Amino acid sequence: MGYVQIIELRTSSYDEVEALHEEWLAATEGARTTVSEMVLHDREQPDRYLVVVEFATAEDAAVNNDLPATAAFAERLAPLLDGPPT
Repeated sequence: MGYVQIIELRTSSYDEVEALHEEWLAATEGARTTVSEMVLHDREQPDRYLVVVEFATAEDAAVNNDLPATAAFAERLAPLLDGPPT
């Protein structure tokens, strides 16, 4: 059975968030442990997004979380959000 993280983000700067995500993808090529990712946009709340990230195991999620590029991504992401991710 796989492991899934669901992260809720609120941002009015989605294009900047996506550009940052693309940088993270490039920086973690060959090292990240994600199986798949999906971004869902709430049509009724235009600043709300759900990010569903699939991993093979919870341990793989922890490995991905510990990547230096993931920490850098989170640090650069925070100012682009309208509140903390949940």
